[in-house]
Amino acid sequence: MSGESEQKAYRTESITVTFEARRCLHAAECVHGLPEVFDPTKRPWIQPDKTTAERLAEVVRRCPSGALQYELVEGGTESPDRPTTITRSAAGQLTVRGELSVDTPQGARAETRVMLCGCGQSRLQPYCDHAGPCGE
Repeated sequence: MSGESEQKAYRTESITVTFEARRCLHAAECVHGLPEVFDPTKRPWIQPDKTTAERLAEVVRRCPSGALQYELVEGGTESPDRPTTITRSAAGQLTVRGELSVDTPQGARAETRVMLCGCGQSRLQPYCDHAGPCGE
């Protein structure tokens, strides 16, 4: 990973959604959950004002990679799952949810949802980027 996370922010009066494209693994939980908000054929592709902050936060929490995050204007953020869970896919990816500290080349990052590389071939270590067999 070069530099800090490259996140793009989408704001309304009540919520800010951030998207880190290089971590997106195209699970499409967002597109299926709120197609009126998450439409890859539109620019901007995230239109957070098309729903309530509560519903948007609910769908963002479904993103297994953590590419999508949110913060409520009142200061609320995602509560980590307790206990922490780790699920290994048949291909070897590790989906982790909980109160996490992920060691990256730039230092530790606080996370609540991540998909980690299980094969060691990701160029986005420790995150999966579909580069190796665990991302297929």
